[in-house]
Amino acid sequence: MSEEQPWVRRFTAPELGFPVWSATDPDVLALVTTLGGAAQVWTHDLRTGAWQQLSHESIGVDQEVWALPDGRFAWWSDGTGNERGRLVGTPVGGSAEPIVADLPEGWLTGLAFHPDRTALGVEVEGDFRVYAIDTEDAPRLLWATRFPNGVGRAYPKTGGLSADGSLVCVRHAERGDILHLALRVLDAGTGTARGDLVDAGSNLEPDAWSPVPGDQRLAFTSELGPFERPALWDLETGTRTDIAVDLPGAVFPIEWWPDASALLVRHEHEGRAQLYRLDPSTGSTELVADPQGDIESEGGTGIRPDGSVWLLASDATRAPRVLDQRGREVLPSPADPPPPGRAFRSFFFSNPSGDRVHAFVVTPPGQGPFPTVMSVHGGPECHERDRFDPETQAFVDAGYAVALVNYRGSTGYGVPFRRALIGAVCFTETEDIIAGLDALEREGVVDPRRVYWSGWSWGGCLACFNAGVHPDRWRSIFAGIPSGDFVAAHRACAPELKAWDEAVYGGSPEEVPDAYRRSDPMTYASAVTAPVLVIAGENDPRCPLEGIMPWVEAVRAHGVDVDLQLYPEGHHANAVHERVRHMQLILDFFARYP
Repeated sequence: MSEEQPWVRRFTAPELGFPVWSATDPDVLALVTTLGGAAQVWTHDLRTGAWQQLSHESIGVDQEVWALPDGRFAWWSDGTGNERGRLVGTPVGGSAEPIVADLPEGWLTGLAFHPDRTALGVEVEGDFRVYAIDTEDAPRLLWATRFPNGVGRAYPKTGGLSADGSLVCVRHAERGDILHLALRVLDAGTGTARGDLVDAGSNLEPDAWSPVPGDQRLAFTSELGPFERPALWDLETGTRTDIAVDLPGAVFPIEWWPDASALLVRHEHEGRAQLYRLDPSTGSTELVADPQGDIESEGGTGIRPDGSVWLLASDATRAPRVLDQRGREVLPSPADPPPPGRAFRSFFFSNPSGDRVHAFVVTPPGQGPFPTVMSVHGGPECHERDRFDPETQAFVDAGYAVALVNYRGSTGYGVPFRRALIGAVCFTETEDIIAGLDALEREGVVDPRRVYWSGWSWGGCLACFNAGVHPDRWRSIFAGIPSGDFVAAHRACAPELKAWDEAVYGGSPEEVPDAYRRSDPMTYASAVTAPVLVIAGENDPRCPLEGIMPWVEAVRAHGVDVDLQLYPEGHHANAVHERVRHMQLILDFFARYP
């Protein structure tokens, strides 16, 4: 393997995450970047151009970085990859110390800051807790439950504390399940409930409190219509306002302008994104930015103190860049950019249920049919976008066409589309993926004798399922950080993942064993014929080793080649060299079965 290979350079070129800026000096930025060879927190001074590494976590930083009101920066410190850790922070040039010293380590479920108060949600041994920590005081427990809850929005960590710090919004599953959350606003001083918002059978996500002290309006995402839409909840009056927005696809509130006159919203439609300024009183919109590709959905946008808008944008051909609303690059990378990728082509097809399904395909130079990788996204609550992806482009460099299907269960195509897999897990997604493969075969893109499956996380779970349900379609299969024994995985995984299982199946394995059995790859392990590469993390709390080892052993027992590769981290590898190693393993494995 040569460092000169374009696919390697796409991995090794430093990735820049979206920055946050110091509360005391907005020209000092902090971001998660691979500038030093692994995902760590770095700072950048816009005045001097200086870069400085701030975190030195042994496995890297897997989540966000936050700007504290006193000018420090903070991140979640997890030493093994199991995502159980603590909040640490430091000023620029300092050493990381715990922000809250008297809390047990746990799974972060939400976070919000105010100059006088921090609100933090954490899960500890199945107990979901909400704490308030006032300046110099010990943590106060505001709420504890056995059902999932968290402070504000899960990703990014917004919508927690009101501008004056007196109110904290909690999303919770008391009235539904983890897929159908309600909102409760607590008095941050006493824990007394100040308001409840419930949409029975629907999900609510808190997004942003008004930044004006005393203005108790909370912008949230409503799912009462066919697509997600912004809405307002005024805690002072108790009124709710659903905002009609005349745009196709989904619209999500992100942040208020500093004077609370308008909302910055993200518009998603058919795998591409735009930003708009929304007048909440009229529903009128004004285009702010259209990068003709993707805008990072989890914390990839922000309004600067001067009112300008920054965004993290990319497309299939160009790596992510931090731009302002005029398209000017405001945070240039200190390293050379990676080689460009090949453009995606958008296409639609019908599945056997009559649904219109969207996908992207990218092909190498020349005429098809091509050996083809069905690259299946994880989540499942996310979707493929017109974005830069080194893995996809590595396959194309090696001569493969790559198909990326946004199967039912994906976000981005409406609320009913996303909910379609509930009660029919794995079968729903598979029907769409196979229909997309068939459509590309009819087009002449795909060589049906050389079709490969590649998927991470939920895409890896579906790999194990499809290895047994459609064994004749695959030349070989890659399953990354997967589960192959869904019952064993349920018993060993983190509580939030258990709650997801119980929401989509209708209960636990003991309560609805037939539902698990029907969707479990173990049920079909004896039918697997294609060789399989499995890459798994030894400390993965989402798809733990207990959930893949029985499947590997069952498939091997039937004489099928299963190459198992482990790495000593969690659900994702944060070190660049490990990501390159994984990609090389996949390419080499597929090449063994031409």
